Amino acid sequence: MKSRGEKIASLTAYDYPMTKLLDECGVPLLLVGDSLGMVVLGYPNTTLVTMAEMEHHTRAASRAKPRALLGADLPFHAYDNVTEAVANARQLVAAGAEFVKAEGGREILQQVRAIIADGIPFMGHIGMLPQHVLEEGGKYSIKGRDDAGHAKLLDDAAVLAEAGAFAVVLELVTPPVAKEITGRFPFATIGIGSGTDCDGQILVTPDLIGTFPWFTPKFVKQELNAAEQMRAAIEKWKGTI
Repeated sequence: MKSRGEKIASLTAYDYPMTKLLDECGVPLLLVGDSLGMVVLGYPNTTLVTMAEMEHHTRAASRAKPRALLGADLPFHAYDNVTEAVANARQLVAAGAEFVKAEGGREILQQVRAIIADGIPFMGHIGMLPQHVLEEGGKYSIKGRDDAGHAKLLDDAAVLAEAGAFAVVLELVTPPVAKEITGRFPFATIGIGSGTDCDGQILVTPDLIGTFPWFTPKFVKQELNAAEQMRAAIEKWKGTI
């Protein structure tokens, strides 16, 4: 799709019905994201999500047998070393994932190489890394605004390209740097809060359709307020009892 200049729409899916629905909508790239920790499981951030939980939701999503490419996040501390990274990647593939994603660049290069050498397609994730939000004081900040941040992003992108990542999520990367990475490297860039010049865009589906009304990121344009429609339908039904 990148080579053809086609924009890549990507959304998160955590269960069978949503995966089936998004696939019927023709979304070509679906991710069982560890964002499920917040929008499904009620955790304050993604750092508490376990491999068992990721495996459970990946199995549920994969039962929809989507035509879309379906991948899954390696959760926090699931890829601290090469052995764990490969074993846990295999576990997600066994659960139905067609690729795995992990956060970081040069610092996880050996893990990325090992996963790809094991025959598992790999998607990178650079810029703001939600699994490391506590290390940044709980703040989600834009990356690449200064020279050091710019250089770090380019270096991370370069090592992921060299390792063989087929795509890389750019989260909260300042748009000029996201555009530069998109033009310089062969992998598909999937942006989230990183401007419109990436090869594609990904959103947390509940943010897009309004099924998690208690918090919506600033960069999300909510296309549907499903929570209000659900409330109205439930109130109407209660009146018929």
